[in-house]
Amino acid sequence: MKAVTMRAYGGSDVLEMEELPDRQPRPGEISVAPVAIGVNFMDIGIRRGMMNVPLPHIPGVEGSGRIVALGADVEGLVIGQRVAWVYAPGSYADRVIMPAGSAVPIPDDIDDRTAASLMMQGLTASHFATDFYPVQVGDVALVHAAAGGLGQILTQIIRLRGGRVIGRVSSGDKVAAAKAAGAEHVIVDANGDFADAVLGLTDGRGVDVVYDGSGPATFEGSLASLRSSGTFCWYGPVLGAPADFDLMKLPRSIKLGYAVFFDHIPTPDRLRARTAHLFDWVRTGQLTIAPATTFPLADAAIAHAAMESRATTGKLLLLP
Repeated sequence: MKAVTMRAYGGSDVLEMEELPDRQPRPGEISVAPVAIGVNFMDIGIRRGMMNVPLPHIPGVEGSGRIVALGADVEGLVIGQRVAWVYAPGSYADRVIMPAGSAVPIPDDIDDRTAASLMMQGLTASHFATDFYPVQVGDVALVHAAAGGLGQILTQIIRLRGGRVIGRVSSGDKVAAAKAAGAEHVIVDANGDFADAVLGLTDGRGVDVVYDGSGPATFEGSLASLRSSGTFCWYGPVLGAPADFDLMKLPRSIKLGYAVFFDHIPTPDRLRARTAHLFDWVRTGQLTIAPATTFPLADAAIAHAAMESRATTGKLLLLP
């Protein structure tokens, strides 16, 4: 099989295409030929050495494709069936082995690229807005990186639940994407100087919830943007953790937590139920997945560099 591998930690240049031996699925596993493979900040963190995976390593955890082989004891799936997955290490390849419970059947009316674009970011957004902080009608949310793939989906789910969104983007060319997703106001800021604008847009009250995966540069501003007893949803360790702080000095009785999307899908049944809900939103037009930016699998290093530049909007996909 062909796969993108890394034999050292470092920059995007450590990613190289290699020819590797094929492996047959063991009992309880399936082999899938990917059609589209998601690129995520998690992959960049692994490449940089933040997760300390054994080397050599094939990055990637998300995608969509067709089943090409079944291990013993696999039930409910068939060869040729289209499936998507959100956590199958080694996904930057033209064959991926995964536990059968990691695969979600793709409905006939959902295309492969949409399914691949929806898994990681859609389930993460679902966790943030329906589980970690269940958005209520009239809530106002601050969404960082509102033009990104996650930000666009999160904004739409907040709106579906009756909330309003103030989006933050790093440059003016991203405003249109954030607005198209449903952000009522969009703040352009690349330096963490956004809190005064948020307070101005909320008549000094602050927002009910902040969704912040933008790293330590935005931490203090997000704290200052919250209303009394507001909720701070922190995520995305790749850009770094905030500096140490004194818990007893957190202002205005706010609630601060680190959201992990695996807590949203702890079992295969929950994974399929949550994903089915997302597919239903897409099917009924309530959730729109913007066309992804695509790269050949061999150009994984270029895709990583593009994501790290923060110049892209929406989802990035690798195509075998």
